[in-house]
Amino acid sequence: MLRRRSLADRELLVRALTDSWRKLNPVTLARNPVIFVVELGATLTTAILLHDLYSRPAWTQAMSFEAQVALWLWFTVLFANFAEAMAEARGKAQAESLRKSQSEIVAKRIATSGRMPSAPRKVELVSASSLRAGDLVVCAAGDVIPGDGDVVEGIATVDESMITGESAPVIRESGGDRSAVTGGTRVLSDEITIRILSNPGETFLDRMIALVEGAQRQKTPNEIALNMLIAGLTLIFLLAVATLPPFAIYSRRAMGAGLTPSVPVLISLLVCLIPTTIGGLLSAIGIAGMDRVMQHNVLATSGKAVEAAGDVDTLLLDKTGTITLGNRQAVEFIPVRGVSEAMLADTAQLASMADETPEGRSILMLAKARYGLRGREVSEAEMEFIPFSAYTRMSGVNLEGRQLRKGATDAVVEFVRRHGGSVDDELLERSRQIASQGGTPLAVCDGTRLLGLIHLKDIVKGGLRDRISKLRAMGVRSVMITGDNPLTAAAIAREAGLDDFLAQATPKDKLDYIRKEQAAGRLVAMAGDGTNDAPALAQADVGLAMNTGTMAAKEAGNMVDLDSNPTKLLEVVEIGKQLLITRGALTTFSIANDVAKYFAILPAMFAPIYPALAHLNIMRLHDPRSAVLAAVIFNALIIVALIPLALRGVRYRATGAASLLRRNLLFYGVGGLIAPFPGIWALDLLLRWLHWA
Repeated sequence: MLRRRSLADRELLVRALTDSWRKLNPVTLARNPVIFVVELGATLTTAILLHDLYSRPAWTQAMSFEAQVALWLWFTVLFANFAEAMAEARGKAQAESLRKSQSEIVAKRIATSGRMPSAPRKVELVSASSLRAGDLVVCAAGDVIPGDGDVVEGIATVDESMITGESAPVIRESGGDRSAVTGGTRVLSDEITIRILSNPGETFLDRMIALVEGAQRQKTPNEIALNMLIAGLTLIFLLAVATLPPFAIYSRRAMGAGLTPSVPVLISLLVCLIPTTIGGLLSAIGIAGMDRVMQHNVLATSGKAVEAAGDVDTLLLDKTGTITLGNRQAVEFIPVRGVSEAMLADTAQLASMADETPEGRSILMLAKARYGLRGREVSEAEMEFIPFSAYTRMSGVNLEGRQLRKGATDAVVEFVRRHGGSVDDELLERSRQIASQGGTPLAVCDGTRLLGLIHLKDIVKGGLRDRISKLRAMGVRSVMITGDNPLTAAAIAREAGLDDFLAQATPKDKLDYIRKEQAAGRLVAMAGDGTNDAPALAQADVGLAMNTGTMAAKEAGNMVDLDSNPTKLLEVVEIGKQLLITRGALTTFSIANDVAKYFAILPAMFAPIYPALAHLNIMRLHDPRSAVLAAVIFNALIIVALIPLALRGVRYRATGAASLLRRNLLFYGVGGLIAPFPGIWALDLLLRWLHWA
C-alpha cells in the first residue's frame, strides 16, 4: 500500500535536507534557469567576499554586507532545492517500502519440456527471478504469486492489500475480466494456475516503484511553457540589470554625485526582480500533484496524465459499478388483481431459491425484509429445483405438483402460454412501464397462472448526483456508457443527474465517441477494466484502468487505480484541477510580490543620484544596505513559507473558470502585492535592531 507521509515526518525532513545539498550541483540546477541564476549570483558574491578577505587587512562594513548577501542567496537556493527534495522524498520513501515487499519468492513452475501430453503435470520449485513470460505456475492457499499473469485454470481468493491497502480479499478466476493477478500478492484459498506475462524487472510492482520515484517525473507541456516564460523574464531582467552600471556611471558624471552600485547590490536586485518564488516551487508543485494522486492509490504514468485530468472537458463513466452499485436489486413486488403481495413474495422467494445470481439473492432479501419470509429447508417437502439459466432466463422449483417460475417477463409469459394459461394485458403494460423507467421487470407464475411482477432496479450510488453537479460547475460534461437499451439508459442518466448517455455501446462505439469529442477540441477521461476497454483507454486523454482488470487495460491506460474503484476518476479530475490552480495561484503571487522589492531596492540604489527617488521609499527603510538585505531575506523566506502550500495544494472549490480567476487575482494577486511590504519593513527594523546593517 502507498502509505501516507506527513510533511512533518522526521525521516522525510532528513532525506530532503540531505538532497537539498546534493542538488547544489550546477549540472542539476541548470534544469531550473531561475535558481541556476541565483546560484551563479551566490557564487560570484562569495568569490568577491573571499577576494576582499584576502586583499584587505581588516573586516569592514562592506564585507559584512557581502557576507550576508552571499549567505541569504545560498539559503534561497537551498530553500528552493528543499521544496523539490521534499516532494521527491515522499515518492522515494514510498518506493523503498514497495521494494521491501519484493522478497525472493519460490515459484511452483509446471515443467513442460519432455513431458508427454497424457502424463501428469510435474511441478518444480524455482526462484521467481528465473520465471519468464509464458511460464505456467501453480499457486495454492498461502502461496505468494511470483509474477504478473493471468489465471488460466481454477478460482481463488487473493489478498492484494500490499498494493491496495484494502483488507478484503478479491476473487480471481480464469476467463473474463477478473483473471489478472499481480506479483507479490498472496493466495488465501483454493488453487489456481497462472500464466506469467512479464519478465523479471518488468512486473507491475517494478513499474509502480519506477512511477513513485518523483525524480523521474517528466515535465508537463504546461510546466515547460511556464519554465520558458520565467526563463524569458530572467533573461530580460538580466539584461536590464547589466545596463545599470554604465547608466549609473553616466549619471554620476552628469550629476556629479552618487556611487556606482556594487556587484553584490546588482546581484541582489537581479535575484529580487526575477520570479524566484515560482522558480523555486514549480517543480515541487508538479511532483506533489502526482503524489496526491498516489495518496488516493492511483498510479499515474506521468505528470502529463495528472495535468490532463485538470483540463478534462468530457468524463465517460461506465454505468455498472461506477454510477450504479453494480447489480440490480429487487425493490418492489407488484401483484395482479386477485393476488396478495404476500402471496407473490412467497412464490417469488421459492422460485428464486435456485437462483445464485445477485438479482436472485436480492429477491430473497426483499421477501425476508417485507414479510419475514426465510429460506425453506429442503426437507420440508420434496422440491425439484430449476437453477437459473441464461438460456431459459428463468429459475424455479417444482413443489407438490406446482410449477413455480420466476424470470424475464417474455420467458415466463411464453412458459404460461405453452402450458395453456392466459396473460393479462395489464401485466404486460406494467412491465413495459417498468422498463421505460429504467427498471427490469421479472414475472412470477404458478403453473398457468401469472401472479405478478418483481421490479429490479439499478441503484444509483449515494452522493453521486452531488458530485456530478460539482463536475458540471467545473465545466466538465459527464456521459454514461452502458450496454443497456436507450430507455433504461435515459432513466439512469436522469436519476444520476448526468449530462448525456451512450446506450447499447460497443467497444467501437466508445472509441468513436472519444474521437468525436477530441475532434471538437475537448479532452476526454474514461475509466475501464476489460480488454474490450483497452482501445478507448488508449485513445482517451486520461485513461484510468482498474487494477482488477486485464493486463491489456492496464497497459492501455495512463493511470491505474489500485483500489479498482471506477468513481476514483472523479477524484483524479479534482486533483488535476487542484494542480493547475496551485500552479496558477503561486505564479500570480510570485509575480505580484516582486513589486514590493522594487520599492525596496531601486530607491536604495539610485536615491543618492536622483534624490527625488527617495519618495518611492514608502516603507521608510533605514538605509540602502538594510533595504537590500531585507528584500533578499524576504525573497528567501517566502519560498519556505509557501512550501507547505505547494506540497498540499491550494484548496480546491468546484466553480467556474471565471470565478477561479477572480479568486486567484484577488487573493493571491492582491495578497502577493501587499504581503511583502510589511514583511520587508519588519526585516529592515530587525536588521537595525541587531546592528547587522
